[in-house]
Amino acid sequence: EKLGAGGMGEVYRARDTRLNRDVAIKVLPAIFANDRERLMRFEREAQVLAQLNHPNIAAIYGLEEAEGQRFLVLEYVPGENLRGPLPVEEVVGVVRQIIDALEEAHERGIVHRDLKPGNIRITPEGKVKVLDFGLAKAMADEPDSEAAANSPTLGASALTRGGVLLGTAAYMSPEQARGKKVDKRADIFAFGSVLYEMLTG
Repeated sequence: EKLGAGGMGEVYRARDTRLNRDVAIKVLPAIFANDRERLMRFEREAQVLAQLNHPNIAAIYGLEEAEGQRFLVLEYVPGENLRGPLPVEEVVGVVRQIIDALEEAHERGIVHRDLKPGNIRITPEGKVKVLDFGLAKAMADEPDSEAAANSPTLGASALTRGGVLLGTAAYMSPEQARGKKVDKRADIFAFGSVLYEMLTG
């Protein structure tokens, strides 16, 4: 079942028949499949992310290949994406879990770069899961492409960089929007935007 698509690839719900569980399959964009160096960098990044073990971060199970197509096997998180406005009491509980996820990743030097309500899922049990954590980091400074330029989450960067600008405009820090190098402060800026939207809608 197709769950969504964007600049980072297409995502499908699938069944892991060996372990008898649902998973999310993210098919990587063609720019990875066609460039060995890029793919090696992505594999290293996936290995780093696989070390993240936190209840509020969706897990990476593996990086696989079938018929020449590379894809990530990710934790499938049921539930709804974060939406506002929410009652203040509910916002406090959600915010604490998002902060815990960010803190864990930042302590390991991992920056999300695209924190937004669409990447925050609330399970039927009320647990918050941050999705796609740090996957954008592997694509930083990648060459522009027609697919990236037409993506709703990616846009052409400054001409001097020759890369792609990653993120979603409504939640993007000024330095990220200018195509400058970002660190955990970009996630903190995005978190402020998400918090504002949670409270006001």
